[in-house]
Amino acid sequence: MQLLIETWQLILIILFRGDSLISYVLMFIPFVLFLELPLYLISWLSIFRHIVKETHEAPFIPPHFPKVTCLIICYSEGKAVQNAVISLLEQIYPGHIEIIALVDGVKKNQATHDALKVLVPLFSSHAKRSLIIIPKIQRGGRVSSVNAGLSCASGEIVCAFDGDTSFDNQMVSRASLHFGDANIVAVTGPMRVRNANKSLVTRLQNLEYMLTMQVGKYGLAKFNVINNVPGAFGIFRATFLRKIGGWNTGTAEDLDLTLRIKQYQKRHPELNMDFEPRAVSHTDVPESFVDFFKQRLRWDGDLLYIYANKHSKGLSSPSLLGWKNLVFLLWYGVLFQIVIPFVIVFYMIFMSIISPLIFFLASMSLIYLFYFSLTLIQFVLYLALISDRKWDDLNALLVLPIFPLFQFSVRVWSAVALLNQMFNKGHLDSAMAPWWVLKKGKQ
Repeated sequence: MQLLIETWQLILIILFRGDSLISYVLMFIPFVLFLELPLYLISWLSIFRHIVKETHEAPFIPPHFPKVTCLIICYSEGKAVQNAVISLLEQIYPGHIEIIALVDGVKKNQATHDALKVLVPLFSSHAKRSLIIIPKIQRGGRVSSVNAGLSCASGEIVCAFDGDTSFDNQMVSRASLHFGDANIVAVTGPMRVRNANKSLVTRLQNLEYMLTMQVGKYGLAKFNVINNVPGAFGIFRATFLRKIGGWNTGTAEDLDLTLRIKQYQKRHPELNMDFEPRAVSHTDVPESFVDFFKQRLRWDGDLLYIYANKHSKGLSSPSLLGWKNLVFLLWYGVLFQIVIPFVIVFYMIFMSIISPLIFFLASMSLIYLFYFSLTLIQFVLYLALISDRKWDDLNALLVLPIFPLFQFSVRVWSAVALLNQMFNKGHLDSAMAPWWVLKKGKQ
């Protein structure tokens, strides 16, 4: 108790004594202000600009209803795959939607194949909806499936979706409008957490999806530096996708494809990737902390694999990516996703060794208060300006106080995942494809 009182007194001294605050700021602010805050400011300024422009200068967008092919990548979803197919069947889109369900390793995935066949009779009463089921005998992994689907797709727009993802009924109509602009080559939209109320970790991921994946992509797309078109929810112009060779073998195929699009943009700067806030998808996230950290072990390890192996030349050459994309990738991709996790770990160790316990606790408390305030501001802005389900999203307030601690744990775990990739080639231990397929990728 005495330790807590002394820690609180030190916090008050740091905050309200000018000389103490200045000394502390000189240690803490350069890292936060000059590296992290600008990213938030750029994102929100672009969102404000877009909202004002959309409100007062909304351009006329002519109706655009080309044929759309939706590739559903199935592996072990079972009956859950029916949610994805039915949500596409019930789209309000007046054009034709071709659904191609690719069942990877059908002998071991018979339950998913059977669940799809049950849905075939539903399509007889929908003239502009068709379902094609492609059973793949040999499991080849995600990239094998999407490329097989691309070779069969007849739509002008090709969507790549996970088998456990479902959609709002206006998703296709909202996303397809963007392709009326001949320079748009890829679109994505918000991914919402369908099982948000299952556990503490799903609630925390729900808030993470709101503040990082939705807000981040919304803002950065307006600068044409969107960081990634997710593999679970990517929408592309078919001719362009075929021109660049579709998806590439290996893991993290979505980030790989996004970086290849950016390289193509260097030669054709008029091309753009966009974000449609009203094209909403719904997905399930891991429901236990163990499963969550297993997922992030793969995600963060794959990130290093893509940057350090497959696209290492692009990160050192503006002639491949262009200066805008290069600066953003070095700033957001390399600095925040690869360097900062190690900086945080070393900072914690360093502070715990050299600082008296009271000062260490006071410092950690001030850092927590800073990130809690930032999270609160982000959440209020998101709720006021972006959310289309305000009452549902308001439930995230329950986990807002512990969200900074969750973010801290995720960043520390990122360092573990990156080390696992460096020394253990973690990208080869992935459920996305058999090991022998992943070995074909650049090591």
